[in-house]
Parts: sequence; structure tokens; C-alpha cells
Amino acid sequence: MLFAVLLRRHEKPKVEIERKFLVKPEYLKELLASASKVDIIAQGYLNDDPGRTVRVRLHNDNGVLTIKGIGSASGMSRFEWEKNIAGAEAKMLMPLCLPGLIEKLRHLIRVGHTFEVDVFGGANAGLVLAEIELSSEDEEFERPVWLGEEVTGDKRYYNSYLAKHPFTTWAHSTEAAEPSTAS
Repeated sequence: MLFAVLLRRHEKPKVEIERKFLVKPEYLKELLASASKVDIIAQGYLNDDPGRTVRVRLHNDNGVLTIKGIGSASGMSRFEWEKNIAGAEAKMLMPLCLPGLIEKLRHLIRVGHTFEVDVFGGANAGLVLAEIELSSEDEEFERPVWLGEEVTGDKRYYNSYLAKHPFTTWAHSTEAAEPSTAS
């Protein structure tokens, strides 16, 4: 009974609703120059089970611990819990992470909504993704000319997948040619 009382006291779990797109390379230079802000992100995974990924992120000098649940059938929605932690704590947790660090520069681009355009480095160099967070799965948004193919729900573009299967290795396998949906 105590557990039920504690559960009622907490607010409703946050559901992240986002769509993800490749960025057309011919627009990249001009697009990145228009960013209102650029952040440095390094992240690793303490657990990469698809039903509950646990990530530690160093976002500039700040830390964030995130737990994400399994995605919806469309891949657009999933439970997300985040807790800000000190940057020093995030750095201390990094050595505990599974192999495969994600490194990226996040450019914030405003086109009606704010797009997060991630330019990956390290083992994922060459990959550029744009994400947009929405308030509902059917929310309309302006589609700028630089948005390429939609990859929402394609597990290959999940950061937890990229940590184990870096983008730079895709050209040597059939991975790049075979779309895969989220499980």
C-alpha cells in the first residue's frame, strides 16, 4: 500500500515525442552557420537494453543521467526520465559505460520549431541527423529544404545502436542498405 501512495504523489511520466531526419549534405555548411547555439556532447551507455536504455551525458560542462523506455510502434514516442547531475559526476561515470562513446556537436536551428542538428564525430563521423521534438505524434511542422530522408523509428540511428555499430563501419556491411525498424 505504501508503494501505491508513493506512486500517486509523483507526476505523470514524461513521454518524449520526436522525429528524426538525415540532413542533405549540400545544405550543411550554410545550415550550420545559421545555428543559434552549438553544444558539445559526449555520452555513453550504462545499459543498452532496448526496453530501458540508461545513458550518461556530458553536455558542455553539465551532466545528465537519462533513462529511456521502449519506443512506440512508430518510433516517435517513448518514456524518458532525466536528472541533471554535476559535470564532474558525469565524467566519473563515463569509465563505467559500455564500449562505444558517442561524440557530437549539437547545432540548434530555429525554423518554426527548434531542430537539433547533430554532427557526429569519432567513430560516427560523417553522420548528420536533425531531430525535432513535438507535443503530439500528429503535430504539424515546417519542413525546411535541408531535411532529407526521415529515419524516425529506424534503430540504426538510435545513439545506443550507433555506440555499438558506428556509422563509419556501415559502408563495409549491408547495414547501410537495409532499413530496420525499432523493436
